[in-house]
Amino acid sequence: GRRPGPHSLLSPCQFLRRQQVLQLYRKILRALREVPAEADRRYLKDWAREEFRRNKDATEEDAIRMMITQGNMQLQELQRTLKLAKS
Repeated sequence: GRRPGPHSLLSPCQFLRRQQVLQLYRKILRALREVPAEADRRYLKDWAREEFRRNKDATEEDAIRMMITQGNMQLQELQRTLKLAKS
């Protein structure tokens, strides 16, 4: 359940999770800089921003952990695709 009160009161676990999410977000944006076509880059950036914004109020530990895992897999996929495109 949701506890009332300011969002700044994060448990240590939530704080760490939040750091992980922000780190993942930054990694994704960094990877997207490598996308050659500007239109694709902009589209993917908007998509990523939307995804993170849509899930930003998630409080369910397992759900968040799963999203982080999925995000990391998508990031690896993206990096692999970019590497192939370069070679």
